[in-house]
Amino acid sequence: MSRCIFRYLSFFCCVTLFSTGESVQALPLQAELILHSGNVITVEGEITTARPSAVAIAEGLILAVGDDQSILKLRGEHTEVIDLQGATVLPGLIDSHTHPISASLHEFDHPIPDMKNISDVLDYVRNRAEVLEDGEWIVVQQVFITRLAERRYPTKAELDNAAPHNPVHFSTGPDSSVNSLALTLSGIDRDFQSGDPSATIEKNPTTGEPTGILRNASKFLKRTGTQKVPSQEERDTRLIELFADYNSVGITGICDRNAGLAAMEQYQRLLAAERLHVRIAASRSVGNSGPVELLVESIRAIGREPLVAGGPMLRIVGIKCFLDGGMLTGSAAMREPWGISSIYSISDPAYRGMLYIQPDVLVPMVKAAVESRLQFTAHSVGDGAVHALLSAYEEVNQSLSLAHTRPCLTHSNFMSRESIAQAARLGVLADIQPAWLWLDGQTLLLQFGEARLRYFQPLQSLFEAGVTVGGGSDHMQKIGSLRSVNPYNPFLGMWIAITRTPQGQTTALHPEESLSRAAALRLYTINNARFMFLENTIGSIEKGKFADLVIVDRDPLTCPIDDLPKTQVLTTFLAGKVVYQITSPLDASDETGVP
Repeated sequence: MSRCIFRYLSFFCCVTLFSTGESVQALPLQAELILHSGNVITVEGEITTARPSAVAIAEGLILAVGDDQSILKLRGEHTEVIDLQGATVLPGLIDSHTHPISASLHEFDHPIPDMKNISDVLDYVRNRAEVLEDGEWIVVQQVFITRLAERRYPTKAELDNAAPHNPVHFSTGPDSSVNSLALTLSGIDRDFQSGDPSATIEKNPTTGEPTGILRNASKFLKRTGTQKVPSQEERDTRLIELFADYNSVGITGICDRNAGLAAMEQYQRLLAAERLHVRIAASRSVGNSGPVELLVESIRAIGREPLVAGGPMLRIVGIKCFLDGGMLTGSAAMREPWGISSIYSISDPAYRGMLYIQPDVLVPMVKAAVESRLQFTAHSVGDGAVHALLSAYEEVNQSLSLAHTRPCLTHSNFMSRESIAQAARLGVLADIQPAWLWLDGQTLLLQFGEARLRYFQPLQSLFEAGVTVGGGSDHMQKIGSLRSVNPYNPFLGMWIAITRTPQGQTTALHPEESLSRAAALRLYTINNARFMFLENTIGSIEKGKFADLVIVDRDPLTCPIDDLPKTQVLTTFLAGKVVYQITSPLDASDETGVP
């Protein structure tokens, strides 16, 4: 697309966004905006090579899709007409799994460098110790051991040496590595008993002393805050900056997969101020411990929140809890033992990971969600957790049909032929993060071997079975689609789903599970629209739907496959209004992280 087109589009940059209302009103007879002479991939039905070339837009909706001649007939006296000059138009892209609140604030206190090995981690700890007072906590968040060169946790001794006078918490999701001072200040010694069967304090089998590895036990650390606290204005500014970056890679909709009450209030504030530039479907967070009666009531209370009946810009669609640990940290609940591992500091040959909710609690929670017309989903990484959640869905479904609530498996990395068939029969959706295969596949191969990874992210099998699969990032740290911890660039996600090649490998991991390009595009469009319960209004380019559109510099269905992650978004529209517009092409040096 030429520079003149960018100048032509600039008029839209400050317009107000459509933000409320589910219904699609009667369409006008004339277009407000026409895009023509392009390559429009509608994602409507079967994706073919004979594609429309033009789109007409009016009042935030798609008025018509077709050839140039028919669409240009809808031009009126005040219609803006843009010549795409062959550029490709896609539906607005959607991410099925994000954590935008925490991600936007991750570097608010200070910049955090990339950490690629244990030395990087220890250097960061030393640098923090120099600027903090003795006794102040040093926290390293979400630096996953699967992505460090040594593929292991930093040891207690290494953290002691790096910061002898500061407690250190190397936190990777539910699991942690801490130093001696962190244990001492928290009262965790050889005699410590947590009283929580879902938490484990790893201890040296010879001495009985804590090794510093905590599994789902970070809640017992007596951490105090040392970082500056943002004001409300600063929080909003950071979140708006993140959403602008989402728009820059074509993202117009997201699922917040663990939204607290404060997050919902912040989203409502931005929506009211007309500063919310992505559609949000939220899964409200629910705990996984305590009396079952309180857990059930917390779900029912969410079902009574007004935003359950929200509009297409902001709505609560369900609840989210944590069923097991993580594959990135060595605590996902597996059906077979993990195996002794120096990578994950596992010394028990019978260890199968951590399952946080037992069936007698999980089933009433699912039932409460279905009765409240909420989508139930749970962090379920290992095949043990996947089977446990599907069993709970099966039990509830015997007396209470749940398919209409679109129950979900979140992450669902390790599956089986049986679980795929069961998910399809029950109408269960699968929220999967392709980037994990790319970033963590090599470590998983070392840990489990290729045979045990046969049904790791089995995308093609899920598609063939009729399971709706969504492409997510699990974005949780940093702003930047490629520099973020868990990258959220959807074109990278598509490339991974198609090639299935782990970083550092030259061959695909079970290529029989590779998706076609058309299917990979569906992961981030119409499939994810179903996760948002908005497939009738977004996710494809069809008459009457919202004009959430993305203009890109190449055709993702035909470009050289290894160029796909380098796709540049030229313009992003939300309900027909420009929310992002490129100012100049990126240099190759700006594509850090692209394979």
